[in-house]
Amino acid sequence: MTDSPTTPAATPTAAEPRGVAAPFAALLVAVLSFSLMQTMVVPALPDLQREFDTSTTVVSWVLSAFLLSASVATALLGRVGDMFGKRRVLIASLTVFAIGTLLAALSTSIGMLIAARAVQGVGSAAFPLAFGIVRDQFPRERVPVAIGLISSTFGIGFGVGLVVPGPIVDALSWHWIFWFGLIVIVLGILAVAAFIKESPVRSPGRIDWAGVALLSAGVVALLLAISEGKSWGWASAGVIGLFVAAVVLLAVFVAVERRLSAPLIDIELLRRPAVATSHVTALIIGFGMYGAFTLVPLLAQTPTEAGYGFGASVTESGLFMVPMAATMLIASPLAGRIGAAVGFKLPLVLACLIGVVGFAIYAGAHDTEWAMYVGSAVLGIGVGFAFAALANLVVGAVDPRQTGEATGINTIMRTIGGSLGAQIAASLVASKTISGTRFPAESGYTTAFVMSAIALGVATLAALAGPGRLLASSAKAPASGAPARTSGSATG
Repeated sequence: MTDSPTTPAATPTAAEPRGVAAPFAALLVAVLSFSLMQTMVVPALPDLQREFDTSTTVVSWVLSAFLLSASVATALLGRVGDMFGKRRVLIASLTVFAIGTLLAALSTSIGMLIAARAVQGVGSAAFPLAFGIVRDQFPRERVPVAIGLISSTFGIGFGVGLVVPGPIVDALSWHWIFWFGLIVIVLGILAVAAFIKESPVRSPGRIDWAGVALLSAGVVALLLAISEGKSWGWASAGVIGLFVAAVVLLAVFVAVERRLSAPLIDIELLRRPAVATSHVTALIIGFGMYGAFTLVPLLAQTPTEAGYGFGASVTESGLFMVPMAATMLIASPLAGRIGAAVGFKLPLVLACLIGVVGFAIYAGAHDTEWAMYVGSAVLGIGVGFAFAALANLVVGAVDPRQTGEATGINTIMRTIGGSLGAQIAASLVASKTISGTRFPAESGYTTAFVMSAIALGVATLAALAGPGRLLASSAKAPASGAPARTSGSATG
């Protein structure tokens, strides 16, 4: 990218002799507030459908609206943070997120709730902005572990968000999901305002509004086609038209961006081997792993008279995700330490292989509860390794001024892969039912889990194709003041 004149590379805040515990805790609360809200509404969808007397297709927009706006905000605000200050933009995005959450808590119609969820999606910028703040302000040696823990918060919040709402809805109502979420968001805003200093690293320029419009339209068309493929029909004119529109819009976006001196996304940046392989791997990992987040609770809730399943309640089914959240919390900082020592290519490859094992357990032994808990624990290690390694690989491969846009795109790739994987997995499960019942056949779950295992196997090959050795001789943590080179953690 032809950069505009940049802020002088002043001594990074990381060099100042001050602690990072309070700033790090502030970032964790900020990103946790968003990750929780991704899935906390999922257990309440049946209640929402009954209360508003609406169809499954309409109520699914409570999830889709959030996903679509989040995908746009992640790319745009990550870049805006690089330009105008990551702390300032983080506080702004969390404030909009809080407003959306307040509107959701006060919603009296399904339309108002869907609109509120779209506003909530702006909070997705918390992740790329948090990565950038860590890169800019934390001591070099602490960056890999910090990024690993922040990355794991994405998955931990996702899993916990499936467990916590059950008791809340049973004891109070679905409105309280958003009231409790609002409390966490406000705490995050206050913590960031109190403990995070503004970054001295800038990438000045103008906002590329043409790029914003093209990227937003392309990603929205793609995710809309994926999210509605099952209900509209994958071969329907609407879905095919959306896929075609997505391809055309994104192709035009690339052509336009390559002609600009200060584009929204640096296309040449995406062609760097470490960045390109990280994005491709994130897409495949998202495709493979997100099936577990949605299928395991559904399988657990299947009544035993179907011949499988455990007849679990909504709350009990969420407990099957707890081992995943627990092992993820341990695995992410461990991946950060391994990556700092030998490069992040190894933990990324291990993540994919461990994911294969986790899904193999799901596929072969989902008839016993203990095996499902073990499978979740194993998969949590894989997810924790993957999220930490991907974020560190991307951060280490780009200039500090490009951290927001690079990590934002990586998050979008994972989201697109996850959306596609979850939809295809759900379609496989729903494709065949047990004769004379409404229960899906057990073979659908087995096929979906095998598909995820195969996807993680392909992701292993993608990770191995990335530049650098599997065991780098002298890996270094991503520097906070200079672009990483083609060794160590820069390429894995």
